[in-house]
Amino acid sequence: MTIDLHNRSFLSLLDFSPAEIRYLLDLSHQLKQKRNAGIIGNSLRGKNIALLFEKTSTRTRCAFEIGVAEEGGHPSFIDVSSSQFGKKESVEDSAQVLAGFYHGIEFRGYSQKTVEDLAKYSGIPVYNGLTDEDHPTQILADLMTIEEALPHKPLNQVKVVYVGDTRNNMANAWMYGCAKMGMHFVAYGPAELYPAPESLNKALACANEHGASIEVSSDPACLTGADVIYTDVWVSMGEEDQIVTRANLLKNYQITMDMLKQTNNPEVLFMHCLPAFHDCQTKFVSDAWQNFGVDVREVSDEVFRSKHSIVFSEAENRLHSIKAILVATLGNPNHNQLGA
Repeated sequence: MTIDLHNRSFLSLLDFSPAEIRYLLDLSHQLKQKRNAGIIGNSLRGKNIALLFEKTSTRTRCAFEIGVAEEGGHPSFIDVSSSQFGKKESVEDSAQVLAGFYHGIEFRGYSQKTVEDLAKYSGIPVYNGLTDEDHPTQILADLMTIEEALPHKPLNQVKVVYVGDTRNNMANAWMYGCAKMGMHFVAYGPAELYPAPESLNKALACANEHGASIEVSSDPACLTGADVIYTDVWVSMGEEDQIVTRANLLKNYQITMDMLKQTNNPEVLFMHCLPAFHDCQTKFVSDAWQNFGVDVREVSDEVFRSKHSIVFSEAENRLHSIKAILVATLGNPNHNQLGA
């Protein structure tokens, strides 16, 4: 079956079939191999990509900038705070303006509706670099990383337990990705932070179609048999006023070596989208302790630095998987297919 993703936007993994996600994963692995071999690409030659950032970023910005440049394109970083976007100019008008200059738009910000409207009104490919609801580029990188770490275990045999705030964008994105790829996903956290019904129902409907298993639990027994333990920070961007409440709700869900042992899997993997609070070397962690007397570290330093942790390979794979998305959706003819 021929997969053609040309001119498609990348807003959520829910928009893609398992075969299309499989194609993007295969292309991600191939592009990583080419880069490691020193082979330079040119599939985006002559293409200009706007990188529109409402939220701060390290990995997403670096991955898009380098991914575009290494394939011969030109990225333009646009800080929403220093542009007219959403202030003196509507999203609809901005989308049409940017479409006159660029061949594609990446957006990282708060509202999923914003990225959807950019795609609706621009008429060019739009890429979701993160919203409050979803983070699909991260999940593609995560699936790629799992395949590298567990080369003899197909994704549909992998169990992922997401620990902590299970109603945030990363938990949603994981539910959607696992549902599409027939995986076993468990959201493990306090009932007060269970996934929103709308997000969970979308994942369950998709899981039913593709033979996946989606669970929500506060019982530590759900950790048994996990291949991957995944977490994210307890307080997302824009939620800083919730520090004390979140720390109290999630203090029993910090990833520790004892928690990893509860999986009964000595080879269990630890993953995190980063940045991670694992020691006291960040201002956020230090301020939370000094000002409020709470520990906001979602993972122990021991786990983060252990043999189980593959977080830095995971971070690097943001580049290769984002490059694959760009090449597949915007690449020049004869340069956007596997084997080209």
